[in-house]
Amino acid sequence: MKNLFTLILILGLSQLLPLPSLAQQAAIVDFDVKENLSQNGKLAIIAVDTAAKTNNNIQGSYAFTINGFKQDLQFTDGVAVTANPIESSTFVFFKHVEGTKEIGKLYFLRVTDKGISPYKISGFLLIIIPLLILYIAYKFKRFLITLLVLALVYLYLNYSKGLDVKQLIESSILGLKELI
Repeated sequence: MKNLFTLILILGLSQLLPLPSLAQQAAIVDFDVKENLSQNGKLAIIAVDTAAKTNNNIQGSYAFTINGFKQDLQFTDGVAVTANPIESSTFVFFKHVEGTKEIGKLYFLRVTDKGISPYKISGFLLIIIPLLILYIAYKFKRFLITLLVLALVYLYLNYSKGLDVKQLIESSILGLKELI
């Protein structure tokens, strides 16, 4: 009976006392990048929850990949500071893998006398901007072909029919004056 009481007492106390070896690390759902408060050129990576509020439960070491280099960042109250300072404006890709979930963000870090200003670059823009440039180039190609055809027509009319640029411009100006 005495052994049973001791066993129940030990089991009861073990349930009340935290066991750090059995505790799981809190997962980083999302993160944000800002300049460190000391403005020493280093970045602060802030673990945020789904409501974009700082997640103070994040404590300990978490693996991040910064521009392809793996770093273990030490989080305290949801904030970790990178080891290396940023010297000049640059693009930086931050990636964190948590189990099967992968979080990656591309930032442009603008360094000025006032400090570092991080600008998040959307992955959507990385797809839309090249497509837009290709579309403009395609339309510009058609415009160039049209311009080339008009130039050939003008050269033909200039040499064989006596059309002059001065006459063309003057005619256009007079046409505009008639509209007004």
